[in-house]
Amino acid sequence: MAKITFVDHSGESRTIDVENGATVMEAAIRNGIPGIEAECGGACACATCHVYVDEAWREKVGAPSPMEEDMLDFGFDVRPNSRLSCQIKVSDALDGLVVTTPERQA
Repeated sequence: MAKITFVDHSGESRTIDVENGATVMEAAIRNGIPGIEAECGGACACATCHVYVDEAWREKVGAPSPMEEDMLDFGFDVRPNSRLSCQIKVSDALDGLVVTTPERQA
């Protein structure tokens, strides 16, 4: 199990416990985290679960796949640390992960 902190665009943070094997998006939806819409349900077919990975976590989370990069092209205010939360699998190695949601989803 890992603790993940979601920070919204205004700076408000929420920390939740997430079971290993779930995605960051699934955890956000289950816990009512604002700013994650997940219109495609986690199929990497939209960009409505876009998050910014805190710089301290970028290497551990890893780079987006080519398919994810293609979907990020549809995201709002995409940055070098942008990821789709449906593509980040939770493990003990991500305990303490911090992600920020953009001001709006695409």
